[in-house]
Amino acid sequence: MPVDAKICGLTTPDAVDTALAGGARFLGFVVFPPSPRHVVPANAAPLADRARGKADIVAVTVNADDTLLADIRDRLKPDWIQLHGSESPDRVSAAKAYAGKGVIKALPIREAEDLAAVTAFADAADMLLFDAKPPKHASRPGGWGEAFDWTLLKGAAISRPWLLSGGLTPANVRAAVSASGAGAVDVSSGVESAPGVKDNALMARFLEECRK
Repeated sequence: MPVDAKICGLTTPDAVDTALAGGARFLGFVVFPPSPRHVVPANAAPLADRARGKADIVAVTVNADDTLLADIRDRLKPDWIQLHGSESPDRVSAAKAYAGKGVIKALPIREAEDLAAVTAFADAADMLLFDAKPPKHASRPGGWGEAFDWTLLKGAAISRPWLLSGGLTPANVRAAVSASGAGAVDVSSGVESAPGVKDNALMARFLEECRK
């Protein structure tokens, strides 16, 4: 069955157009300097405007303060704020004021015990995103292209809509969906030719697999 797709880490008009042409439901713009996909809000704004009304705009942040969230709100006018850091449930709830539709909270997963965080964030977040835990001593919490055991999510009691992320590629996304039961997926490094450089052909193939 088809699944919704989020293409994350977009930095150019061409990549935005390719994601839209392939039917991506969500387009993610990373506002976090350590990431090779970082775009400042002023530069992300025209990219978001290019997609507005055609896909949901997601601003991806890591432990962002109110000043940054306000700048993102005013410039990008995001449908969703994605919180990919160590934000508390209270912080997640507060971030809703900066988004048009709500907040996506990313949760790092390595083993079954990590799913306990679902309960803590079930009331605070509007959606959840499950990503692989980053490598030790990593400089950022996501975008490493690493996967986790997708079967941990199969049949899990998750009361919010959720996306599967971490290590997805055009070659494995269908297997990942089957193993996890995901209804939506998120990809970044898996459709790049180099860190932060989106590959139009890979994006198109990934989105084609999601439509099957």
